[in-house]
Amino acid sequence: MSFNNNEKAALRLLFIYFVIQVVPLDWKFYRDLFSISGSFYDLFKLTTYAPQFFSLSGYANWVAAFAIAIAGALVWPLADKNGKTDYSKLYYWLRVILRYRLAIGIIAYGFIKLFPLQMPYPSLSNLHTNYGDFLPWKIYYHTLGVAQPYEVFLGAVEVLAGVLLLFRRTTTFGAGIILGFTGNVVVANLAYHAGQEVYSSYLTTIAVVLFVYDVPRLYRLLVLQKYTIANKFQPVLSGNFARTRQVLKGLTVLFILALGFSTYANYTNHPYKIPQTAGLKGSYGYYNVREFKLNNQTIPYSKTDTSRWQNVVFEKWATISIKTAKPIQLDTSFADGFHQQDIDRNYESAGVGGRRYFVYTADTANHQLELRNKNRNYTTEKYTLTYNFLNDSTLVIKGVNEKKDSVYALLDKINRKYMLLEGRRKPIKL
Repeated sequence: MSFNNNEKAALRLLFIYFVIQVVPLDWKFYRDLFSISGSFYDLFKLTTYAPQFFSLSGYANWVAAFAIAIAGALVWPLADKNGKTDYSKLYYWLRVILRYRLAIGIIAYGFIKLFPLQMPYPSLSNLHTNYGDFLPWKIYYHTLGVAQPYEVFLGAVEVLAGVLLLFRRTTTFGAGIILGFTGNVVVANLAYHAGQEVYSSYLTTIAVVLFVYDVPRLYRLLVLQKYTIANKFQPVLSGNFARTRQVLKGLTVLFILALGFSTYANYTNHPYKIPQTAGLKGSYGYYNVREFKLNNQTIPYSKTDTSRWQNVVFEKWATISIKTAKPIQLDTSFADGFHQQDIDRNYESAGVGGRRYFVYTADTANHQLELRNKNRNYTTEKYTLTYNFLNDSTLVIKGVNEKKDSVYALLDKINRKYMLLEGRRKPIKL
């Protein structure tokens, strides 16, 4: 391969820029690497590495990296006065680094779709939440979450594209798939304010650089419809260079395998976005609040009274959600981290209004429940309650809140049927 002076200058700039962006130079990466606890999310977090400069965030770090790259590209010719730089090998190694980095990043996100973790199926509480009470990103996640086979398919596409990047001859095919896939993800992140636009743009940018390699030949073949020969350039690598390439590829494959097994284990055991503590036996379901008392005063059913409970949902896990008319300051986080404690696993309550979500601990011997609000804006809201099942569809709970106000609620379980579960292709009685 031959390069003119302008191409050499551009290659120097791109090489330095992407080395800064791809190769872990930030000490925090190694802190996370050597503090892996066995959680799949520890491995997943490593795949999302991006350098951070001076506490900058988002695209500002790209600007900082580009400024450093410009300075390095200007100094490079001064340090290489004899012109010993082999630009063919430099371009080859740039592509190797970008191929493996993109493969790791896209496969990691593919795994959490292939084993549906990124967009879980909507909780029962979410099914009883008004559409307008969701932030846009939560609507997007639910749209994919309700169609789990499609989410699995999307994950399989990402994994396939990443695997294609591991082989030089199929790199263009993998990069092309990723361009179409992550390009759409970038737009979706921007449109739904899903919070991952910077990282998805980063992966898309790498895919563009890899795909450009074959653009002239693709244009000649597909647009001009002329005879085209594939570029089969491969530099002669020997000694340390050959071993380095094999080591890089081997470590990449081992890391991907470890990530795949750990992601599957998390999916089958305790999906990281869903609380891991099982709910109170026999409680799962939607309950109408037939009778409600606050400080021993009966409050009739109302959709406008801010203190009156309207309905209650007990999840399969240890979460209770309560519908009231009281305004809620939303938890605007994206709930995409891993947490050991159930109260911090806030995917079900993040980006959602209309309902108040509580994590609870149950003392089944004494029939007691301790509730704590999961919303980070209401950490002081608590209930200490006793419960009593009058029968399999009627539940009485009473106790006090954090202000020592007494609360009493008579709950009737409503055995509702949901079209998302039943389907719309057969007659059904609701």
